[in-house]
Formats: sequence, structure tokens, C-alpha cells
Amino acid sequence: PANQVGNNTRGLIGGGQSGPTFTGVISYVTIATIGNAADFGDMATGHVLNSATSSTTRGISLGGQSAGSTSVNVIEYFTIQTLGNAADFGNLTVARARTAGYGSNTRGICTNGRDFTGPSILNEIDYITIASTGNATDFGDSTESKDYVSGTSSNIRGVTCGGYTPSAVDTIDYITIASTGNAIDFGNLVRTRTVC
Repeated sequence: PANQVGNNTRGLIGGGQSGPTFTGVISYVTIATIGNAADFGDMATGHVLNSATSSTTRGISLGGQSAGSTSVNVIEYFTIQTLGNAADFGNLTVARARTAGYGSNTRGICTNGRDFTGPSILNEIDYITIASTGNATDFGDSTESKDYVSGTSSNIRGVTCGGYTPSAVDTIDYITIASTGNAIDFGNLVRTRTVC
């Protein structure tokens, strides 16, 4: 799987797997215009199972898995309206894949995931300031350790749902993006699932 970001005019997809090869290709579409995707540029590393977030101007890729089941802590960024390769942003607090990414216009969040060196499923939540560069900072902890999670957000609240702990769960928890602290129980999905 690859991850997507965008703004009101352009949508992008980066990373993924083509046959046995992990790719770093970034493609884009102009949302208002029907047609094929076009080449945007490349990520610095080819990997899968990364998560992503964006502001209206900048797209961010968070972590992932490189060849050989190695989790990475790499954060990369690019300017959505400008074609070109992704650039180094910094590092997550823990190398991990199978995370959820979301955020507000100012802050990006990366939550949960798996560090394959354990192997260990994680409850860590990291945050970054999207307009700057630098390493991620610890935000707090999710209500449970899990990977294969999914997330969504408004500009105020981020929500993480589902996951694998090592069985599928129906848990939903939330954070207030502009603050820091541990996630709080939100409710439950209608069924247990991963990557909802």
C-alpha cells in the first residue's frame, strides 16, 4: 500500500510496491480535471506501509517499511503545488510501519504501528509542526498498542480506529491535536477490523 495527501486542487500518492520492488515514485492528479496521473517526483527511499498527513501547502510521509521487513523512522516532505522530489524532514521517535497519520493545518500526527526489530506493536503518538522541519516529538500514548490502524481528523480532533493487537479490534480513540497527552476512548466501530 501507498499513502495519499492533497489539497483543494491536487492529490498525490507516494510509495508502494510494484511486484517485488518497493517504489519511491510520487504521482499526482489535478482533482478538477479527469485524466491519468502524472509523475511528481520521487521519495528518498522506497518503502511501503507508511502513513501520511498534509497541510494545504505541504505533504508529509511518516515512517514505513523498507525491503527486508525493516521499519524506518524517516519523515519526508514535499510542496504539493511544486513538482520535485521529497526532502528529508526529520525522524519519528521510533522506527515503525502500519501507522495512522492525520493532522491539522499546522500539526501532523503519527500514531501506533509496528517496530519490526521487536517485533513489537506500539502505542506511541508523535507530532510534528508541518511548516518547519525537525524530528518528531512525543505527544502521548494511544489507549492500546496496535498496528494496521486508520485515522481521520478535523483541525481540532484526531481519531484513530480499528487495528490489530494481535487480533482485530473495534476500538476508537481520540486526541486534541493542538495539545499533548494520552488518547481518550471515543467509542467502538460496528465490527472489529484492521485498516478501516
